[in-house]
Amino acid sequence: MSATSVLARKWRPRNFAQLAGQEHVVQALTNALTQNRLHHAYLFTGTRGVGKTTIARIFAKSLNCESGVTATPCGVCGACTEIDSGRFVDLIELDAASNTQVDNMRELLESALYAPTSGRFKVYIIDEVHMLSKSAFNAMLKTLEEPPAHVKFILATTDPQKIPVTVLSRCLQFNLKQLPPALIHTHLQYVLEQENIPFESGALNLVARAAQGSMRDALSLMDQAIAYSSGRVDEALVRSMLGAIDQGYLFDLLQTLRAGDGAGLLRIADDMAIRSIAFEAALQDLATLLHRIALAQTVPRAIAEDEPERARLLELAQQFTPEEIQLNYQIVIHGRNEIDLAPDEYAGFTMTLLRMLAFAPQAAGASAGQAAPRAASTVTGAVPVAPNPTRLVAAEPAPVMSPVPVQSSVNTANLDWNALLSQLNLQGMARELAKNSMLSSFVEGRVVLSLAPQHKHLQSNKIAQDKLQTALSEYFVKPIRLAVELGAAKDVATPAAVEQHEKQTRQQQAEEAIKQDAFVREAQAHLGAQLIEGSIRPV
Repeated sequence: MSATSVLARKWRPRNFAQLAGQEHVVQALTNALTQNRLHHAYLFTGTRGVGKTTIARIFAKSLNCESGVTATPCGVCGACTEIDSGRFVDLIELDAASNTQVDNMRELLESALYAPTSGRFKVYIIDEVHMLSKSAFNAMLKTLEEPPAHVKFILATTDPQKIPVTVLSRCLQFNLKQLPPALIHTHLQYVLEQENIPFESGALNLVARAAQGSMRDALSLMDQAIAYSSGRVDEALVRSMLGAIDQGYLFDLLQTLRAGDGAGLLRIADDMAIRSIAFEAALQDLATLLHRIALAQTVPRAIAEDEPERARLLELAQQFTPEEIQLNYQIVIHGRNEIDLAPDEYAGFTMTLLRMLAFAPQAAGASAGQAAPRAASTVTGAVPVAPNPTRLVAAEPAPVMSPVPVQSSVNTANLDWNALLSQLNLQGMARELAKNSMLSSFVEGRVVLSLAPQHKHLQSNKIAQDKLQTALSEYFVKPIRLAVELGAAKDVATPAAVEQHEKQTRQQQAEEAIKQDAFVREAQAHLGAQLIEGSIRPV
């Protein structure tokens, strides 16, 4: 393949119909063009390679096609062909990253005052617009407020948070999504078939995942793979090129984890170190594998029949419970995020494996060299007592070292949910979910919470529920399944309600103490002093 036939350039979409993904943006722009309801400024946001500039150029063709304003430009008229080749005089593209100064913007805006030379509209595409200086944005703002009728602005950025609100409010904003691996795989397959290049489906899967939602990156990686190969894009070749983890290692890791073989896990890690496999990438691929196993457990048909690893995926899906897969996924994600904090990558990787092993349910007869079995409670479904007896506070006095029995009744009277929350170190929405709920039941590893109705929006927050479930699993040293139901008991206060009541009580006490203070009363009586409402805060 010659240097001029780079895939990302050769297969760049020329019209909306050729775009892969971004249907929500295409539909909105198509409707605007068809109904002639055109805005003067558009903002496309999204990560690199998702189609921002491509859609901007297609939109410019739609505005200036000689057949008229249309959602389906002809592609053959002078305007369309000149835009495709980058020679259309009324399409001005500016890279804000290298033209940040106000003088560049003023020069551009002055040219906007003049009528188009050959087209219907002057179209300004400003890429990475967030890189403009504050003064350049101010210069742009006046034109955005009172734009000439023949001018259209199309702004593109990977970081909309850095764009002034005054500019954002004058643009129609479209957020372009990262493309899913399945869609990238399908498009790569189509491109290679058109190029008559043989390939293995597994190779396309690797490239699609490595592209991380960017079609441009996927096509660039495929260019690299084609140059790297001898005429056939093989999975082994692409895996070597990307430095990806051989999936066999990952399957072996999970099989060894299932067997509770700690020494075996370390042997596999040592083998990976000898082969110079990047441990951070290994954790990323392990998380991907756990996700695929979760899919195989819940939606088996999501695993394609021709998937080379289908048999092993389904086998592992049978060997692990869904709760174990979810817990291990969370452990791996946290391990990857924390690997930079570890003494070295090997320590971070192996600590993640040992953490997975520590939370794995063990058989009573574990052999030497395997993880020691956890002490079983004498009560079926009972909560194990933490080594530190102060971690769990009972509503009624109980022997410190006795397990807390879990009752089948919905009130679970022996477990103080409010006291438990103080031990979980929750943050953000997970903490809000826990604080505004009451423990309904805790039986055989399943925690059911009753959520106050006024906070029902938290019931659909999957991330918050996952974080709370993980915190509970870590605290009780066993996989915990969490369910959240709507409707907290009216006669039982949630931790948030208790906290609010205590806050109000402290406030009332502080206000009363100030009112009764001798100095304050003297100042009121002799100096006409007044207490400012709302200024009193409890210490």
